[in-house]
Amino acid sequence: MPKILIVEDEAAIADTLVYALQAEGFATRWVAVAGEALALLEDEPFDLVILDVGLPDISGFEACKRLRRFSEVPVIFLTARNEEIDRVVGLEIGADDYVTKPFSPREVAARVKVILKRVVPRHAAAPTAADPVGAFQIDLLRYQIHFHGQLLPLTRHEFRLLETLLGQPGRVFSREQLLDALGVAREAGYERNIDSHIKGLRAKLRAVAPATKPIQTHRGLGYSCLLEH
Repeated sequence: MPKILIVEDEAAIADTLVYALQAEGFATRWVAVAGEALALLEDEPFDLVILDVGLPDISGFEACKRLRRFSEVPVIFLTARNEEIDRVVGLEIGADDYVTKPFSPREVAARVKVILKRVVPRHAAAPTAADPVGAFQIDLLRYQIHFHGQLLPLTRHEFRLLETLLGQPGRVFSREQLLDALGVAREAGYERNIDSHIKGLRAKLRAVAPATKPIQTHRGLGYSCLLEH
């Protein structure tokens, strides 16, 4: 039974989420502040976190940044704000989805199901820990990738993008397919940010091996990765 941690300071909202998620077969835990949630996440395994942005101790954005220092658990943000910049910022700091209040608890439960389905298959067919892929070394247990023996300082999304490209060298992935690999909903308005993530990845690869160009652009199609030894 998947365990969902709800971090929400409004009891009425938390109650509706608990009811909807339990009706779908999920186990739930509710806390009202980010500090308690982070302590719990360090001590207990959870399958997904539903995180309110407007918490009384620290913001959900800051809580997510701290969470990403030690955990890759999927995160859905809840917020009363609907500005596009907030959605983009939330996704860039490591969230998997973004739901604006007021929302349907059943829709949130459906989004939880979609994310959990994406998370498991994404790694099921991937290389095992520390498998060599050309000049790359992928360590899925530590969420690390080495390039020519050097550890790449990757963000969460950069890791997932590079892992996806390396999983099928030479295959051209569209931006929509790469969004799926990130576990980000396509309607989140995040497609254009794939290009900025790729740009960041290329800069980090060049810092290790300036003459190499493993990530290829296919205009109008997407991106692929060529293996170099």
